[in-house]
Amino acid sequence: MALIDIIKWDGNDQEFVWKFPSENLRRGSQLVVKPGQVAFFVSRGKICDEVCEGTLTLETNNLPMLTGLLSLPFGGNTPFQAEVWFVNLISKLDNKWGTIRPIQLEDPKYGLVVPVRAFGQYGFKISNAHKFFEVLTGTAKVFTAAKIVEYFTGLLVHTVNVILGKAFIEEKLSILDASTHLDILAQKCKQFIQTEMDKFGIELVNFFFYSINIPEDDPSYQKLKDIKERMAELNMLGRDIYQYERSIDVMKTAAGNPGGGLGSMMQAGMGIAVGANIGQQMSQQQFGGLMTRLPDGGVPPPLPASVLYHVAVNGQAAGPYNESVLRDMIKTGQFTPATLIWKAGMQNWVPASSVPEVAALFTAPPPPPIPQVPPVPPTV
Repeated sequence: MALIDIIKWDGNDQEFVWKFPSENLRRGSQLVVKPGQVAFFVSRGKICDEVCEGTLTLETNNLPMLTGLLSLPFGGNTPFQAEVWFVNLISKLDNKWGTIRPIQLEDPKYGLVVPVRAFGQYGFKISNAHKFFEVLTGTAKVFTAAKIVEYFTGLLVHTVNVILGKAFIEEKLSILDASTHLDILAQKCKQFIQTEMDKFGIELVNFFFYSINIPEDDPSYQKLKDIKERMAELNMLGRDIYQYERSIDVMKTAAGNPGGGLGSMMQAGMGIAVGANIGQQMSQQQFGGLMTRLPDGGVPPPLPASVLYHVAVNGQAAGPYNESVLRDMIKTGQFTPATLIWKAGMQNWVPASSVPEVAALFTAPPPPPIPQVPPVPPTV
């Protein structure tokens, strides 16, 4: 039985636990523990002594828990059996992670469920060698970095699922905007993962995202982009102008329908309808707070508010239009008593003939033009 004089491990960046191949040790042998390593003596299944970096000669005075074995009466070269295990303390920083399958999450800002993928990298090191060796290593003679990654991949992916789901809801963050919050999301994930790794004596050195995205070939991705663009347009233009532009789109669609018989009317009358509505909106916004005083000091009464109606055109809602536009549509034969209309306050669409003020448009002549107020002569 050969006795060992030098006990050491050269180590590498892929192995984190390594067992010295021989258990035949003797008093007087030298144990060499390199920087970034810890050595453990194990006898009868129990950890007896822990040795940090440096060179140590096996003697009874420096290995108190092995004293009984070292003191056996075999002379100066007393042999004994014990296992020597080395634990690597280096940092392993190049560990990739990613979601195996997309995570189904609801975008809280736009209300659409989309598949989300996440990718990133993390680093770890052994922070408590005794706990790691005792809890996680077991009987494996070599415990690699790949084994550690395998153990914790499920934890990482589960954490990402939970943190992203909570973060999007609590922060009301759109998934399309996740790329601007990667650092904050990574920090939340790191805190959760570190709590679990502490149980095994492992420190999470870093954790970060490469990207959080939606597969571009998924139909929900294009839907989400379209919704975001429409919302941005609405915020930029304002709701009134946005609704006006949507009405224009509906009218163009109806005008391009060759089977509806509405194309000529839309092309000829669209400018009238648009002008009437936009002119009304501009006058209310720009001149609503002004009053023109007459020479005698009186104030003219306010003009009656114009009622606006939506009109069913080829199964789509067009408008809203005021009475002037409806009269023009009557002249072209495109607005009849059977045409369905709706205005604010109505529960359902109804035929035009069932609304008295609209039915009157089909028989009553238009009102005379408003008389012009003569200019006030200059004061001499």
